[in-house]
Amino acid sequence: MRLGINLGYWGAGMDGDNLAVAQEADRLGYDVCWAAEAYGSDAPTVLAWVAAKTERIDVGSAIMQIPARQPAMTAMTAATLDSLTGGRFRLGLGVSGPQVSEGWYGVKFDKPLARTREYVEIVRKAMTRERLSYEGEHWTLPLPGGPGKPIKLTVHPEREHIPLYIAAIGPKNLEQTGEIADGALLIFPSAAHLEETALRHIRAGREKAGLTMDGFDVCPTVPLALGDDVDALADVFRPYTALYVGGMGSRKQNFYNQLAQRMGYEKEAAEIQDKYLAGDKAGAAAAVPQSLIDQTSLLGSVERIAERMTAYAEAGVTTLTLAPAGFTLDERVAALRAGVEAMERAGLA
Repeated sequence: MRLGINLGYWGAGMDGDNLAVAQEADRLGYDVCWAAEAYGSDAPTVLAWVAAKTERIDVGSAIMQIPARQPAMTAMTAATLDSLTGGRFRLGLGVSGPQVSEGWYGVKFDKPLARTREYVEIVRKAMTRERLSYEGEHWTLPLPGGPGKPIKLTVHPEREHIPLYIAAIGPKNLEQTGEIADGALLIFPSAAHLEETALRHIRAGREKAGLTMDGFDVCPTVPLALGDDVDALADVFRPYTALYVGGMGSRKQNFYNQLAQRMGYEKEAAEIQDKYLAGDKAGAAAAVPQSLIDQTSLLGSVERIAERMTAYAEAGVTTLTLAPAGFTLDERVAALRAGVEAMERAGLA
């Protein structure tokens, strides 16, 4: 099992330290550094900056949002970043959610699976540097009846195949991800539930494509907090968990809420959502079960974190992406180092 780091969103209040954190992860031997985007910072700009200031660590988008860019633009960005970084770029894609897709980008959130499949097909075809033509339900290239003509990408990526990941939560999306992608970006992963909530669906997709799980990167993001008081550490992540389970998407389309339900927290997920949507964010955070946070995070001493890492590895995780918690740079760096030490103690490094 390899280690990654997720810097999250730029502009979240820790920007001055993020580069130092990425550089320390590079020095410690972390495999990949991911950056996110929603409706603030964009991922490619952050990744280009991080890549320019590091030496060997891969940089990856977790995620570049599908409604934000035409697929050919995404292929251009991926090829450019792969060239600039000497082959260190990983392309992570996702459809985002209905509120962002329709409210921010003005793109209807309909048929997300079909749109993702077509998008991936176009991106991959463009990056082969063949002349680009495509006929689908959502994209037709070139547009018929006009002056457009098939064009090929002029930038040469460093590699023939840039690793492509998809952020997936629901069973159908997970299955399609296994079928068409090189890896899956997961959130709120529980080692005890990973097979039933994710891996069996990914495996079905791989089998559908005539593939095995060999070479497929199962890549969940897991918050990490170092300390002696596990309950107090869990409290740090209550607002984060409440935001996703309670407030991401609409009442009917909250994929994180549905995931919590699939892990056995049906009643709790409903309460969190009711309170969050009613404006009671503190009440929603208080309603998050400590066990849900503990199952989906790495909390406690290095020894306890090592035990949880072993469970993730045994469950099928191939790259464990850490989101190191801390109010200061020193605390975040300490968490990074604890991640490496825990991997070594578990015999996973």
